[in-house]
Amino acid sequence: MDLLFQGVSFFFKTIVSSPKKSNCPQTLDNVLNVHFIPHTHDDVGWLKTVDQYYYGTKKDVTIASVQAILDSVVEALLEDKNRRFIYVEIAFFWKWWNEQSEHRKIEVEKLVNEGRLEFINGGWSMNDEAAAHYNAIIDQMSLGLRFLNNTFGPVSKPKIAWQIDPFGHSKEQANLFHEMGFKGLYFARVDHADFDKRKKEKTLEMIWEGRPNGSRLFTGILPNHYVPPTGFCFDIFCNDDSIEDESEILIMNQFLNESIKQSSYFKTNNLPMTMGGDFQYTDAFGWFKNMDKIISYFFRQEETKCGLFNSILLHGSSTKKLQNRLSYQKR
Repeated sequence: MDLLFQGVSFFFKTIVSSPKKSNCPQTLDNVLNVHFIPHTHDDVGWLKTVDQYYYGTKKDVTIASVQAILDSVVEALLEDKNRRFIYVEIAFFWKWWNEQSEHRKIEVEKLVNEGRLEFINGGWSMNDEAAAHYNAIIDQMSLGLRFLNNTFGPVSKPKIAWQIDPFGHSKEQANLFHEMGFKGLYFARVDHADFDKRKKEKTLEMIWEGRPNGSRLFTGILPNHYVPPTGFCFDIFCNDDSIEDESEILIMNQFLNESIKQSSYFKTNNLPMTMGGDFQYTDAFGWFKNMDKIISYFFRQEETKCGLFNSILLHGSSTKKLQNRLSYQKR
């Protein structure tokens, strides 16, 4: 049976607000609140050097250009005030920022002030947790956060920590994030047996007690690694087709089915859905135009409630009021 006609409510909402006001719209209790998270994960050195990743050289190793990603994302955000994007690795953003004209800097400052370009984590890089000393973690976080504050002011202060790719996690990292004032933490890599158990028990979201009788941090494990649902990766690195017609019922039902499946792993009616991946968004327009078609389709359905939550910050805040229902995890 067509899931669109089984009484399932599907809720999107587009929000753009002044930083002087709450950046978190009111979610609804009787619908599935799907939070699109447009993002790119840009390793600060891995298969290539930092400069090679930034400029896009050494294509024989891998095709990746952070310079092109940031150029494209900013242009796409400027084209439509309803679009939002999160960015993490300040080492790359710092390098890109120093190459921009004064006019472009003013445009980017406006995006930041309006909450349309949102910095997450805010460190120089996404540090390792297993081997890094806490002094080094504090230093690299301070370097990135200081740049953001000096450049954009308090409005750019990240509220959510984002550790989606480190191999393993430590309670001291959670404790440090709490001490730094973060409101929540999200990560993706977790032991497969633990992940399967948490999905069945609906414990992907929790309160992490990093220190006994001390720091407590809202923590979420992303339901689909940090990538889009199968069939909905609209990047140049992916083989998924673009959506030709927003009235394609089969592909929209596929998207709805995936949303319902992922939402079954959570105790709340808020679903974080990552739309991006490693060094993606070289063509940000392709991403946003396809997401716009998904939004437009569900907006027109009488059986659904539609719009878009487009930021991980919004998801973290919308679940905050439900923290008492989440389990405490001492690690």
